[in-house]
Amino acid sequence: MPPRPKTRPGDPEVAGWRQRLGDWVEGVAVTRFIITLIVINAVILGLETSPAVMASIGPFLIVSNTLILGVFVVEILLKLAAFGPRFFRSGWNIFDFLIVSISLVPATGPLEILRALRILRVLRLLSQVPKLRVIIESLLRALPGMGWTALLLVMVFYVFAVMGTMLFAEDFPEYWGNLGLSLFSLFQIMTLESWSTGVARPMMDTYPWIWVYFVPFILVSSFMVLNLFIAIIVTATQSIHADEEEKQRQELLAELRNINLRLQRLENKKS
Repeated sequence: MPPRPKTRPGDPEVAGWRQRLGDWVEGVAVTRFIITLIVINAVILGLETSPAVMASIGPFLIVSNTLILGVFVVEILLKLAAFGPRFFRSGWNIFDFLIVSISLVPATGPLEILRALRILRVLRLLSQVPKLRVIIESLLRALPGMGWTALLLVMVFYVFAVMGTMLFAEDFPEYWGNLGLSLFSLFQIMTLESWSTGVARPMMDTYPWIWVYFVPFILVSSFMVLNLFIAIIVTATQSIHADEEEKQRQELLAELRNINLRLQRLENKKS
């Protein structure tokens, strides 16, 4: 018998097994299995912080942690084999690759800090659960708008901090003695944490009109600007859902076109 010809990466046979491997490793069953291991691994890492638990079942936890890490490595290798260079076109795949790579670095000597970074494996849930991916993608899409809103908030803080320092530094230096203290006081006021009893009311004995300063700042910073952040994130989430619906619509139209072409071919053959 003649020798079997060697397959190349572009051959249909190679593309076929890669396609099947990719579909399997990203299938529902494997994804659920990986999610379960991530949750178990998170529990194990939490138990490792307890000296009593480590004294009791420490070796079992260490072995379990190593086995789970091994499964994560195998998963990444299978995806690399299935997708090749296309694996790194996905930001989520790069994220998983970096998390698993950090876990493989020996946490000894100067790299002891990496031992604490093992808990980052829990963040792989972000790449495995579709709903969580939507939230993260919404935040990333909202970053430009949030940046301009943050700039507006910085401007409001700066204006009120300069005003507060000029008006109140002499009588209340502990709150308004310099620009830094003023900014910190305004941050406390924005969070509404003890701002009335801790800052405003003691000052009202000296400045009865102080509410004219505090009320506009709270309305702008705590309600208007922060609600703008929420509105931007909601808008970004809606746009992602709209893009997904448009993608599904386009896929459905493409499938209908294929069906229509097949029907036309059948009619042409019959005629």
